[in-house]
Amino acid sequence: MFGRFIGGHHGPTHHRHERPHHGGGLFEERGRGREGGRGPRMFEQGSLRLVILHLLRGKPRHGYEVIKAIEQLVGGDYSPSPGVIYPTLTLLEELGYAAVEAESGGKKLYCVTEAGVAFLDENKEALDIILKRLEIHQRSSGTEKPELRRAVQNFKMALHTRLGKGELDREQLHAIIDIIDRAAVAIERT
Repeated sequence: MFGRFIGGHHGPTHHRHERPHHGGGLFEERGRGREGGRGPRMFEQGSLRLVILHLLRGKPRHGYEVIKAIEQLVGGDYSPSPGVIYPTLTLLEELGYAAVEAESGGKKLYCVTEAGVAFLDENKEALDIILKRLEIHQRSSGTEKPELRRAVQNFKMALHTRLGKGELDREQLHAIIDIIDRAAVAIERT
């Protein structure tokens, strides 16, 4: 334990890839969200490979197109970083599951290979589970409609801003609760 502090190190020298995998479901504790901050990791180990191959099976794509397609699958709540997607594409190419169909200006157009299709077929059940979870996440996040997502974000920001101004007295608290309750009832009735 004390060996970490010898030789000028002032703490653990773990890198993200050295941390143990904690299992779990579709989401893990580590990862990056749209703004690049720390947040839940969207895909557990191996899931991202299947999703990328699934997307390439639909049509050949550049890395940027893969990122945008995944962002759309998740409903806009998550955008994988290029530092995750491009190494995964390279790995899939090295495994023989993907190939570069064309290259122009340093941009590679990836397609799925026969071995990649066979791998997808062998893992169809796992892929179906992943895609179903992504669909559920998309529906639950309310991001199928960008206008709805914007309105929900505006509501959260207004509430956060008001609560950040200081303590609410009993009358103010009840007024806010009444507004929220009326909005909830109106939404249910539409």
